[in-house]
Amino acid sequence: MSSTGSAVVIGASIGGLLAARVLSDTYSRVVVLDRDVLPEGAAARRGVPQGRQLHVLLSRGKEALDELFPGLSAELNARGVPLVDLHDDVHWYNDGQRMLRAPSPLIALGMSRPLLEDALRARVRALPGVELSGPTEVLGLTATADGSRVTGVRLLPSGPGGADRAEETLSADLVVDASGRGSRTPIWLEELGYPRPAEEQVRVDVTYVTRVYRREPHHLEGLSGALTNAVPGLPRAGIVAAQEDGCYAVALSGMLGEEPPTADEGMAAFADSLSAPQVGEVVRTAVAQSPAVKMRFPVSTRRRYERLRRFPAGYLVVADALCSFNPIYGQGMTVAALEALLLRRLLGDTATGAGAGAGASDDLARRFFRGAARVIDGPWSIAVGTDLRFPEVTGRRSPKVRFVNAYVHRLHVAAVADPVLGAAFLRVLNLVDAPTRLLAPGIVLRVLRGSVGRRAASTPDGTPAVRAG
Repeated sequence: MSSTGSAVVIGASIGGLLAARVLSDTYSRVVVLDRDVLPEGAAARRGVPQGRQLHVLLSRGKEALDELFPGLSAELNARGVPLVDLHDDVHWYNDGQRMLRAPSPLIALGMSRPLLEDALRARVRALPGVELSGPTEVLGLTATADGSRVTGVRLLPSGPGGADRAEETLSADLVVDASGRGSRTPIWLEELGYPRPAEEQVRVDVTYVTRVYRREPHHLEGLSGALTNAVPGLPRAGIVAAQEDGCYAVALSGMLGEEPPTADEGMAAFADSLSAPQVGEVVRTAVAQSPAVKMRFPVSTRRRYERLRRFPAGYLVVADALCSFNPIYGQGMTVAALEALLLRRLLGDTATGAGAGAGASDDLARRFFRGAARVIDGPWSIAVGTDLRFPEVTGRRSPKVRFVNAYVHRLHVAAVADPVLGAAFLRVLNLVDAPTRLLAPGIVLRVLRGSVGRRAASTPDGTPAVRAG
């Protein structure tokens, strides 16, 4: 495919790097702008405050990244990143129920966020025509006189020694906002005479603390991870995940005002209160390799650009700027990768159509936002539906939401002895299968049979225990 024209990407985090990779197939020049001085090597940076927190790349996300960057998983593995069988190599405690382990094809990568960004930056920098530029602040958009098409960005680069230079304009055939949760696109749209998108928000008030520990063979009974989720009445969760350099990252989290401490004794007591004893074992016995780092995430936000009747040509919004998920579920990077695959397909369709070429087609935004909405629907329903188990979370609890939460809780009870149910749940959690897959007749039958005679303290929404028979 021949490449002509130019594109600008606002933000050099995961979503921006993935967008640049896709755009490089269509545009001869792609400029990625970021407010940070982009590091050489795997280093945390100010513009990614969550960078020092534990990150999980779901199995579907690993597949998508390997599709966009062939050989990436093997490259990361050679840099010390472990490949983890998510069903057989992890202690799963869902609603206090320990899932039966079994070998599976669900393979994930265990690594720090800075290492993944470093690998992606290196790949993107090597692409012909791609430039990574920072530190640069994007001030707004430029557009045609009637505002119907975005023509570039207004920016303020930082000069030598950090001195600010005069405002500049960078023209482009397509501008992509990958600036994250703090996206200013709603404001910029208003400046061009467009309405803001409707927003859906779910306040979860999550606080999470991550610390890195040295990994020893006796930890986690030799496995690569452990996880236990928050439940009504105990809105605490914990994850241990193997990473590069022979380490574990431990993340302790609390919802709705529950806040993990950062001191050694407090972290150990918090971890010991969880249903997965392996988390407390690591916190109490492993040698810390980093300080504990705390971060807060107040609200999940989905911006409904697909519902706007008017939107300027030559402009897109992706990744966290489009939808930011409760980080406990680890969906953000995978959804960003799936959106990048969608954009690649749409740009390929445009390039083969009549009159296609460097310019972004007038209906690209409409087609992308509609397709991205379908990508987001599944993980959003998983995250929001699960959060609505907690009575303190504000939101509409439809009969469907209540039924699904009670049913999934019952599935967890049955998965204690049935690895088929554990596999079905993990395939949905990893965005390999749609949530509706859990309601397939064969799965329902196994849930009903497997939960007979078993009891659980309560359903996820706090109602009395589901009992079979």
